[in-house]
Amino acid sequence: MSETLADISIPPQFPDHTQLPESDGTFVKNFQEHPQSIIITDSIIQTLQKLHPDGQFCIGQDCGIYWRETEPPEKGTVAPDWFYVPDVPPRLDGKIRRSYVLWREYIPPLIVIELASGNGEEERDKTPLAGLQPGEKPGKFWVYERIIRAPYYAIYEVNSGNLEVYHLVDFSYQKMQPNERGHYPILPLGVELGLWQGSYLNNPDQVWLRWWDNQGNLLLVGKEEAQLERLRTEQQQQRAEQAEIKAAKLAERLRAMGIDPDDDL
Repeated sequence: MSETLADISIPPQFPDHTQLPESDGTFVKNFQEHPQSIIITDSIIQTLQKLHPDGQFCIGQDCGIYWRETEPPEKGTVAPDWFYVPDVPPRLDGKIRRSYVLWREYIPPLIVIELASGNGEEERDKTPLAGLQPGEKPGKFWVYERIIRAPYYAIYEVNSGNLEVYHLVDFSYQKMQPNERGHYPILPLGVELGLWQGSYLNNPDQVWLRWWDNQGNLLLVGKEEAQLERLRTEQQQQRAEQAEIKAAKLAERLRAMGIDPDDDL
């Protein structure tokens, strides 16, 4: 009997992300959710990389957050359209995350964003867990506020363009008021969340949820960064060409005065 207790693989009491379903069978409800999630991530990724030079953070897009062990497991999960969790590894034991299991990692998302296809009624649902009938789930708002306790919760109604942002204060969500720019400061990140009118990918001119820095400068996505850099390069080239033209005209005037501009002084 050389086998010891350390040699025996004992299953954990609570399942991890590899043992839980990665989908509850629902699907994205409108065609803007995908590009909207991309623009949110693409524009803030550099900010997050500066905040976490060690790379210890993760972003979820329409991924499940398991907050309670239930049967079936899907009853104890909620899947935000976008969320960011600080100070956790982007992978677990080298494996791609299939979900975020709160009872395994304890750190709540700093901000959760829901892109409401309807009027936001589902996203504002405060139905508590107590008193529910079998098969029923508590409201999203209640889960984010009372169980997950995400410090910031944003609800963006895609059709109406209405944006609401809540901040967790004294264990309950308080609706934030926008600043003078019409944005909502997310202080731990040093950014502001607001609405921007424009075109993105192959989508026509419309309203998008986007980030700004705390000075009110729009955080750019990769394509916009490239366009800005190209514009700066063109401006530098134009300035260089203008300087050459001015130098040539000055040389002509000096020669007309009998002065050789190429002579050493």
